[in-house]
Amino acid sequence: MLIVIANDLPPAVRGRMKIWFIEPRPNVFVSGINEFTALRVIDYLYEHCPSSSGMTIFRKIKAPPGYEIRIIGDAKKPLTQISGLQLIIEKEVEKN
Repeated sequence: MLIVIANDLPPAVRGRMKIWFIEPRPNVFVSGINEFTALRVIDYLYEHCPSSSGMTIFRKIKAPPGYEIRIIGDAKKPLTQISGLQLIIEKEVEKN
């Protein structure tokens, strides 16, 4: 499974994404494509999307925790890693 959430995609990329994905909301794409195709789609996105696209990509993997998160460009929410677990920061807490 592959889920792509973007701030903005070039029209050509968005049209191509609709070949493999359903788009339940604007710039949110979901597909059950196999691992090989998912990696090819991710490579395509890295090549054809500017950093302003701000994408977060979730890919199902066989190893724990069962998913991989990738960020392309300036995503609105940053990615962090704690003890090998990828997490998205919802709100940063100020330290006193």
